[in-house]
Amino acid sequence: MQNKFLIFFSVFFFLVGINVSGQKLINTPYSRFNIGSLETQGSFKSLGMGGSGVALRDNNSIFFSNPASYSSLDTNSFVFDFGLDYGRNIMSGSTANYKSEDLNFHHLIIGFPIAKGFGVTAGIVPVSSGYYSISSEVTKNDPLYDPNIGTYTVDHLGNGGITKFFLGAGLKVTKDLSAGLNLSFFSGTLTRTNQFVFDDYLTSFHNNSQEKIEIKGVNLDFGLQYTLNLKNDYFLNIGAALTTSKNFSTNYHQLSLKYTAFSIQDTITYTNDDKAKTFIPASVRMGIAFGKKNKFTTSLDYTSTNWSDSKIPGSSGYAADTRNINFGLEYIPDKFSNFSFINKIEYRIGAHTGDNYLILNGKQIKEYGASIGLGIPVKHATTVTNFSWGTINLYFDYTRRNGTGSSSLRYENYITAGLSLNLYDYWFIKRKYD
Repeated sequence: MQNKFLIFFSVFFFLVGINVSGQKLINTPYSRFNIGSLETQGSFKSLGMGGSGVALRDNNSIFFSNPASYSSLDTNSFVFDFGLDYGRNIMSGSTANYKSEDLNFHHLIIGFPIAKGFGVTAGIVPVSSGYYSISSEVTKNDPLYDPNIGTYTVDHLGNGGITKFFLGAGLKVTKDLSAGLNLSFFSGTLTRTNQFVFDDYLTSFHNNSQEKIEIKGVNLDFGLQYTLNLKNDYFLNIGAALTTSKNFSTNYHQLSLKYTAFSIQDTITYTNDDKAKTFIPASVRMGIAFGKKNKFTTSLDYTSTNWSDSKIPGSSGYAADTRNINFGLEYIPDKFSNFSFINKIEYRIGAHTGDNYLILNGKQIKEYGASIGLGIPVKHATTVTNFSWGTINLYFDYTRRNGTGSSSLRYENYITAGLSLNLYDYWFIKRKYD
C-alpha cells in the first residue's frame, strides 16, 4: 500500500510541475480578450455527456463541477484520472479560412475516502488559454489603406493562460443529502503584443504595444446533491453548485512604444500596476439526473454567470452574461457481463448550447455542439501498481462558435478528441493471505 501511495503522489506532483506552465496552442482570435478562451471543464465521462455533471455521482469517477459528489467514493478505494485532448480549430470567414491544432494536457485528478460517506480530491485543470497569432498586411487594394500612411503589416500575438489547482471534500450529511467544498488556487500569466510595422522600415516610425496580466488567488466552490432511490434500482439526483465571485490579485503591465529601425524614440503609454484586481463573477450551476443503477443515466445542467459584472484589466466592455444548457445520456448494455466485452462498454452521447462570454462589435458569440463518448473497462492495468480495474474514457466533441452579425466576425468549428485513463483500486484492505 505504501508503494502505491509513493507511485501515485510522485506521478501526480511530477505532472503538476510540468503542466502548470503549459498552455494549449490552439490559434483563435477570440483568445485576445478578457482572460482568453475558457477551457471546457469536466472529466471525459462528463464531457462525453455534453458537459453535464452537476447531479452526477459515481463511486469510481470524480465530477469536480459539484464537490458534493465526492461523498460517493467507495470506502477503501482510490481513484486516479489523467486525460489528454487533441483540439482542431477550423475558422471560416468571408475572405479567408485557416486551421490550427494541438495535443495537450487536460486534467489530472485523484480522489479517495477518509471515512464512509466522506471523500477528498485533488486536481489540476486549465481554466483559460490566451494563445493566438494573427498577421495581416494592408496594401493599396485593402479597404483600410490610407495613402498618407502607406503599406504596413499588423501582428497580434498572445501567449499564456490560467490554471486551477483544487483541493476538495464531500460529505454525506444524511442518507440522501451530500454537501461539498472545493478550495481552488488560480494562477496564470497572459501576454499580448500588437505591432505595426510600415513598409518603409528604415525611415518610418513603427508602433509596438505589449500587455502582461498576472493573476493569482484562491476561490471556493460549494455543492449540494440530493438522491432519491426509487424502486427497481431507479434513482433521481438533484444537484446545485456555486462558484463564488472573487477579486483576484493582479499585476498589470502595459507599454506602448514608437520606434524606428535604429532606436526607440518615444514611450507613448506606460502602466505598471502591481495592485490591480481582476473580478470574476459568481457562477451558479443546477442539474438533475435520472436513471437506473448500472444501466443508464440521463443528465441535464443549467449554468448562469454574469460575466458583464467582471472587471479585467485591459479588457473593459468585452464580457457578456452567459446562460448554458448541457444534456447527456449514458447507457451500459450489461455492466457485469461474463460473456460479452462489448456489452460492458459505457456508451455516451450529449449536447450543449448557450453563450460564449465574449462580446464583439455589440454581438455576443454563441456556441452549440454535440458529443459522444465511450468508457472501455480494463482490468489489472499494470502489474507494477496492481490496479483492481479501471476505464479508458474516450470522447469526441464538435462545437460551433457563431460570430455572425458583423463582417469582421467569423465562424469557428472546434473539434476535440480526448483520451483519459481512470484507474480505480481498493486500498487499505488488509490481506488475509500472502
